[in-house]
Amino acid sequence: MSTDPIHRELDRLAEKTAAQVVAWRRHLHQHPELSNREAGTARMIADRLRALGLDEVRTGIAGHGVVGVLRGGAPGGGRVVALRADTDALPVQDLCGEDFASHVVDADYPGGPFPVSHACGHDCHTAMLLGAAAVLVGVRERLPGTVLFVFQPAEEGPPVTERGGARAMLDEGACADPVPTMTFGMHVTPYPKGYVGYRVGNQYGASTLVRIVVTGKQTHGSTPWQGVDPMPAVGAVLTGVGQLYRQVSAFDPVTVSIGHVEDVGRFNIIGQTVTLWGTVRCAVESDMAEVQRRLTTLAEHSAAAYNASATVEYLQAVPPVHNSAEWVAAGLPTIRRVVGEERTVESGATLGYDDVSEFISRFGGLYVMLGVQDATLDAEGRPVPVPGGRGLVTNHNPHFYADDDTLVTGVRLHAHVAYDHLLGALTV
Repeated sequence: MSTDPIHRELDRLAEKTAAQVVAWRRHLHQHPELSNREAGTARMIADRLRALGLDEVRTGIAGHGVVGVLRGGAPGGGRVVALRADTDALPVQDLCGEDFASHVVDADYPGGPFPVSHACGHDCHTAMLLGAAAVLVGVRERLPGTVLFVFQPAEEGPPVTERGGARAMLDEGACADPVPTMTFGMHVTPYPKGYVGYRVGNQYGASTLVRIVVTGKQTHGSTPWQGVDPMPAVGAVLTGVGQLYRQVSAFDPVTVSIGHVEDVGRFNIIGQTVTLWGTVRCAVESDMAEVQRRLTTLAEHSAAAYNASATVEYLQAVPPVHNSAEWVAAGLPTIRRVVGEERTVESGATLGYDDVSEFISRFGGLYVMLGVQDATLDAEGRPVPVPGGRGLVTNHNPHFYADDDTLVTGVRLHAHVAYDHLLGALTV
């Protein structure tokens, strides 16, 4: 247990703001907005930060990004910690079963209309960071440095014709004045409530979006020999991607998934083109170029085999989230103090992605998982459902849920990490 009275004050203030954090989270959950459309979310964040009395609130960064600046009043002042939360929602129906479930439909979004929900938990991230801002404002005169509260839009990826996300925020100077000496963030996950999972190395994998356009020659469905049907080539590509993992090292996982298919045909028309949208994930970033090369070869040669053609584009590349051994070692004492040693566990790798990697790789820092579901850990450290609970539901599932009572743990983590870094106790 800490003997620092400010640690105890941080915990007291976090408990004091817990109900407000839950209210913020539920409001955000009921009013989700898709990537690059987070206008209402950004307005709420900025209003709350101004009401807290931050030194600066910057808006309109890379679309709807918001950065709050809190300058501490204690001697020292050289360190700057950036606490980051993502704010966008997903085009996923909300089946969480709560009375604050989303009923939002975005009819104007490219490719829509889409139901919209916070099926990834970004509403939790935003509410917890707002809570941390409230807590740290309460001790601002005792902070020996500066805190940046970074609310990032478009983490799920903007429409392909638009720019957005972490890299765009950094390009527009979100963290240029002052420059962080550490970044910290977390992601809610199907793990036992209040547990924190950490990993040395790549917490999340490298990712890129892929667009494959297979082109044939349009004709009537009754006369396929008078055209070139792109569908057989598409079928070959869809089958072949399932074998690409066997063409790189089996000790470094990769996956290629096609999640969306667009065609321009009709039941009696063989269309000219079919477009495949998918994602490539690699546990090791150096594998990405080879997987892309082999996927391009597969698409082009499969199309050629059916007298069609294919073009392959790779878009929105995101580097892996890498937690260095030095930053993990520096952060573990703080995490264990907040949640307890028994609730601080090493987690496995995942092929999920998060463009918080842009911040971590540039400024250093740490990204961890916060458990928010009805689970326990088995003998091998894997999460399993608690009998009688709601079970384990992965992020991006329409039934994804998060425990409101755990949000205060996220508030405390943000606040303790920020204070410890500014104090010099959590750094490398």
